[in-house]
Amino acid sequence: MLIRIRRGWELPESAATPEALVMGRRAALGAGAALAGAALAPGGAMAQAAAMRNTRFQPGRDMTPEKDVSNYNNYYEFGTSKSVASAAQRLKVSPWSIRFDGLVGTPREIGLEDLLKQVRLEERVYRFRCVEAWAMTVPWTGFPMSELVRLAGPKPEAKYVVFETAAQRDTMPGLRQGWYPWPYSDGFTMEEARNELAFIATGMYGKPLPPQNGAPIRAITPWKYGFKAPKSIVRVTFQAERPVGYWEKLQSSEYGFWANVNPEVAHPRWSQASERLLGSNERVPTKLFNGYGEFVADLYRNLQGERLYA
Repeated sequence: MLIRIRRGWELPESAATPEALVMGRRAALGAGAALAGAALAPGGAMAQAAAMRNTRFQPGRDMTPEKDVSNYNNYYEFGTSKSVASAAQRLKVSPWSIRFDGLVGTPREIGLEDLLKQVRLEERVYRFRCVEAWAMTVPWTGFPMSELVRLAGPKPEAKYVVFETAAQRDTMPGLRQGWYPWPYSDGFTMEEARNELAFIATGMYGKPLPPQNGAPIRAITPWKYGFKAPKSIVRVTFQAERPVGYWEKLQSSEYGFWANVNPEVAHPRWSQASERLLGSNERVPTKLFNGYGEFVADLYRNLQGERLYA
């Protein structure tokens, strides 16, 4: 028996995609997830070979064409331009493992294939907003970040979670820029990490994540600016003190811990009142919390004195 629990971000039945299109995408999604399993680990075993599309989330705009999302990327480890897709193909994504450490019951390392056997994959379509004032809408495949937290087993005194990304010196030419604070890292409060919108992505558009988009596993928090979405995660650390992320280390006057989308607070060098949509180049008004305030605003009620945008 199917039990449906309706929530505020569900799409109405009248907005359902025609069956032929849904079945076509679902078939592609299942094939993509199976390919992800083959790419991520020897033997290609995965507990869930197909991800179900979660239609509860309402992006409120059309999905961005895949070619735009996969060819307009910030990934400084491979270069400072937006055209890093070719260079990023050198990233070694298999085998891949993630280290859980800090305030956890048992520090350990887990292979990505083994991790994926313990979660249920789904597809979510989310808006994505960059602090550079461009935006896109992407169908991500993955699982809730809260599941990653659960598998890590943090201690009660853990207040923050920090994600550290890969630093492959033989494949990432950007690491030669010694003045950058490598490796890339950034973090969230435990409440943010356990929020229902926080997501860990392993694919997009029904396919494994491309290297330039953070293969093989990355974080997605759609109410925050994109620099709070670490790519190619290799380490997850739980700690009691607030972390200082990569961009905050570089320029704390422009980039801070909270990084919540706020159109009323300008970046020191440009406005955040509007954003440019990849694909169409249309400019549209920016929404507070990227339009997800209903689900996350309560996390920040006692932080009025802090710069939530930065």
